[in-house]
Formats: sequence, structure tokens, C-alpha cells
Amino acid sequence: MAKKIPLRQCIGCGEMKSKKEMIRVLRTEEQGIILDTTGRKNGRGAYICPNPDCMRSARKSRGLDRAFKMAVPDEIYDSLTKEIELFE
Repeated sequence: MAKKIPLRQCIGCGEMKSKKEMIRVLRTEEQGIILDTTGRKNGRGAYICPNPDCMRSARKSRGLDRAFKMAVPDEIYDSLTKEIELFE
């Protein structure tokens, strides 16, 4: 039997992709909203493609706000966009 691949939906483009292809954005009590590069930290997670275009559309559609059920300030979108550009 083939192993099931866990799929996650990108908050930017809305495409379903495997967890390994995506970057996890995390909301934690202590650090606020950060990129979880390991995918193992505790907190509420949302997934996004490692692509600045997806980050832009997530910002426009307020994808993180919906995922975390809170208002996400623009500075956080800016810093996440910078971090995602480093991944490329």
C-alpha cells in the first residue's frame, strides 16, 4: 500500500501541495508570527509556497489573518516576504 502524502493548502495561491514543498508560518504565544523551517514547533500553523508571489496574494487576500483568526500587521507580512525571498 502506498504511503499517504500529507497535503496542505497554500494561503496564497490556494493550491494543495505536499507539506515538504511548503513553508510553515507559525503563530506562537511567545514569539508571535514566525517561519517554522523545521515544521515541528508548537503553535497554530499555516502553509505557504516558497514563492514571493504567493506571499503577495496572501497579503492581498489577508490569508494569514484568516488562518490565525487575528489581524496580522503589515510589518509581519514584510518580514515574512523577505525571509521567503532568502529561501529561493
